[in-house]
Amino acid sequence: MNRIDPQSIYALWLRDVKRFLRTPSRIVGSIALPLLFLLFLGTGFSGAAIPGLPENVEYLQFLVPGMVGFTMLFGASFAGMSILSDQEVGFLKEILVAPVSRTSIVLGRIAGGSTTALVQAVLILVLAIPLGFRPTGLLALPLAAVFLVLIAVTFVGFGIALASQFSDTEGFGLIVNFVIFPLFFLSGAMFPIASLPDVIQPLAYLNPLTYGVDGLRAVLVGSAARSVAIDAGALLASSIVMVQLGAALFERVESV
Repeated sequence: MNRIDPQSIYALWLRDVKRFLRTPSRIVGSIALPLLFLLFLGTGFSGAAIPGLPENVEYLQFLVPGMVGFTMLFGASFAGMSILSDQEVGFLKEILVAPVSRTSIVLGRIAGGSTTALVQAVLILVLAIPLGFRPTGLLALPLAAVFLVLIAVTFVGFGIALASQFSDTEGFGLIVNFVIFPLFFLSGAMFPIASLPDVIQPLAYLNPLTYGVDGLRAVLVGSAARSVAIDAGALLASSIVMVQLGAALFERVESV
């Protein structure tokens, strides 16, 4: 049965959102590391000569979109952790044996994980303003939201695909951390990709987060290495691929 059930998608989305909002420690923990980066790097390297940094762009302005992207990557990828937690308490088994398609379950999980990741990203943006960050204008915010949604969908799909291959949260946590930080450092979130060694730069351009961070810089700061259309197109393609991959691998999860 592959029929998409909007009611089931909504129920799973609502459950994930409520569970997120009822755990303040999770909210604080998700934004603590990006906020520390902003406080120590954004202020510590203010005025420093960063190789490859665009002209007339302060380092804090350059860093904030990168930290927003990192927040999205971290929060969305760990959405897969909730699947394994549900598996341990038996909830996953209940929804797998219910008369609901696996596709609806995956879409509900993606909707919930994307929403919680968006909340985390918005918090980082709001907290960056007292530090001195200034977006280019009000029009930048809805455009940034488009990139945030595409980043979230891409990496929630990635988290679901990865979680479907594990049966315990410990193993998943180790592997996802091993994957997240290389993606983060290769995305240009903290320093321009042009400053990376030539042999590493091709890996950066295979990283979906690279296009997400560059797109956020384009709309929020007005400075980017590529056009907005290229960044949005690359992210859209990666989100479609990751959703399909997550759905395909989740189909193999055993219900018993």
